[in-house]
Amino acid sequence: MPPKKGQRKGGTATAASATTQDQPEPAPQQQRTLQTRSEKAGLQFPVGRIHRYLKQRTQHNVRIGAKAAVYTSAILEYLTAEVLELAGNASKDLRVKRITPRHLQLAIRGDEELDILVRATIAGGGKSSSVLPFIHKSLTAAKGPKKADAVP
Repeated sequence: MPPKKGQRKGGTATAASATTQDQPEPAPQQQRTLQTRSEKAGLQFPVGRIHRYLKQRTQHNVRIGAKAAVYTSAILEYLTAEVLELAGNASKDLRVKRITPRHLQLAIRGDEELDILVRATIAGGGKSSSVLPFIHKSLTAAKGPKKADAVP
């Protein structure tokens, strides 16, 4: 007679089948909370989405490592934070609460490194040749001291 499933040729049950029959089923474990790759890396930008975009944009189906997406996300997040900080400062200088394309233009063109990096036209940013506001010194200089009215 052929041996039954879980039995050896000698007729004894295997150790695996014996231990499962003797032990009671374990209590249901707590649900594991899923942690995104962005959370693992401590980033706000979506690592999974950027990884998908990187895979879509490669030629010849080249493999893209997992760290490449994390690194790219970190770079994009840093550059975005830098531009938004400078644009926020520009809007604060002009005493408004909302960041407009003009503030982005002022921020990018005011920073040397960002100006080299971003060689693009910003829609609604105004003329790039006259980006920085300029007020002539004669307009800001205080006029001479006021003379007291002389009584004749």
